[in-house]
Amino acid sequence: MTADLVQSESSRPDNWWKSSVVYQIYPRSFADSNGDGMGDIPGITTKLDYLAELGVDVIWLSPVYRSPQDDNGYDISDYRDVDPTFGTLQDLDALIAGAHQRGMKLVMDLVVNHTSDEHAWFIESRRKESPKRDWYWWRPARPGHEPGTTGAEPTNWESAFSGSAWEYDEPSGEYFLHLFSRKQPDLNWENPEVRAAVYEMMNWWVDRGVDGFRMDVINLISKRPGLEDEPPIPGRPYAPAFGAVANGPRLHEFLNEMHQEVLAGQNLITVGEMPGATVELARQVTDPARQELNMVFTFEHVSLDQVEGGAKWDLQDLPLPVLKANLNGWQTGLAEVGWNSLYWNNHDQPRAVSRFGDDSAEHRVNSAKTLGTVLHMHKGTPYVYQGEEFGMTNSYFTEIGHYQDLESVNHYKSALSLGQLAEDVLLSLSVKSRDNARTPVQWDDSHQAGFTQGIPWLTVNPNYVTVNAASAVADPDSVFHHYKKLIKLRRDLPVVVEGHYELLLPEHEQIFAFTRTWDGQVLLVVANMSSEPADSPDALPNVAGAELLISTHAAASGPLQPWESRVLLLSEAG
Repeated sequence: MTADLVQSESSRPDNWWKSSVVYQIYPRSFADSNGDGMGDIPGITTKLDYLAELGVDVIWLSPVYRSPQDDNGYDISDYRDVDPTFGTLQDLDALIAGAHQRGMKLVMDLVVNHTSDEHAWFIESRRKESPKRDWYWWRPARPGHEPGTTGAEPTNWESAFSGSAWEYDEPSGEYFLHLFSRKQPDLNWENPEVRAAVYEMMNWWVDRGVDGFRMDVINLISKRPGLEDEPPIPGRPYAPAFGAVANGPRLHEFLNEMHQEVLAGQNLITVGEMPGATVELARQVTDPARQELNMVFTFEHVSLDQVEGGAKWDLQDLPLPVLKANLNGWQTGLAEVGWNSLYWNNHDQPRAVSRFGDDSAEHRVNSAKTLGTVLHMHKGTPYVYQGEEFGMTNSYFTEIGHYQDLESVNHYKSALSLGQLAEDVLLSLSVKSRDNARTPVQWDDSHQAGFTQGIPWLTVNPNYVTVNAASAVADPDSVFHHYKKLIKLRRDLPVVVEGHYELLLPEHEQIFAFTRTWDGQVLLVVANMSSEPADSPDALPNVAGAELLISTHAAASGPLQPWESRVLLLSEAG
């Protein structure tokens, strides 16, 4: 490896990630350098100066590995090569070097709960006599059933992408488990050879210069013994499988082993995506004494706007006190031991300003700013998803033909087969589909938003003419410059990183207020999370003599305007 690639090893002091801000790039939608309509690694490299100006510390790169692209790269056929869609290994080396030269680090997406069915490991495992047969979950048909017929699947588990989580393989006469697409067979982590192969691959990437890993659905790697049926759900042929496979009995053992074999002594940044994780589990996983991970991505706060016990498409209103209570539970639950990851959106979630804010022309900018303020002033490591920094919105597609996301397309077909009206299904997709996050980044107001000179793989949001990075960078009062100030505050003030969190006004329907206290200093954060004015309650701390650090509105006093937020530094605790 070159010095440019590995030089960052000496610049990773203990706990460096606590004061860092991570920027997630979804490569196919970020920047296209060759006009084929698909974002690529050279395109990302051309935007490094933009990211350096924003001030982020870490780039998290969603998968660029070789892949059939059944699930947009989360189905990996070769962990040690770059898919030609995105470029070459040399292009990736240049990106790593370019990031390091600008003082930024780079994190790779680690997808090891499953591979592609085109990975050499799986191809070999399809032979029943293969030594790799046990590298995946192969099972015979349910007793008393003809293999390959309806109801013969080994369990009643449902894939996250609809349909059975088991696929019949006629040549070998058995079924393989796939919690996601049928082209994403689950690896069997009970097999020590599988774990050794994964660790070897991770070390290969560390040696190549990467600074850490974001670990896709990592809490699914330890399945509960027996692989038994889940309780059936009336009216549905299959039952969601996550209850049977998430947070299994050997999860801590596997994560600790990974730490010992790959992470120990490297000071890498690690974050585990953990659907269904509880506060207690996250506290355990991120407790430094256990030597597992730095932080986890949780899903509770991004599930609050769906009907309890329902699917993500079953929408309901989200009162602010409910959101505050949930985030407060994570802040207090992980205090002093664990560490939070902070995010509003990512490649799997709709745009934050459309979901938690108000994306109307009147309120888009201030609601995007205020969402950023609230998130970045919490305790934990903030994650910015591409386009969030200048307020990109949902696309609100009105035709199913506009959608590319496998989950969305499958849901549409399934819902219609169950009798739901197309307009109702399209409404839920317009609100919650992952494609809302995956429309191309809107760089400027030129053709195709400056993303490509060709035809983009996914339709560009029509509002790119007014919502784009170039106009935001040029406007000192934009969302971009507000985010830039928030990132600088985290770097400059230890109270933002280390301060004790205390929620104020938990039942207030409009105002999100809290304090951060550290070493005699108190930060007061007050945000009107609504599109109506709000009086500043008397119960808030006295701000006489306080220093206003950042605000959305020039006046920054008196009643709070719609989506107004203020961060004040009080001179003394109490």
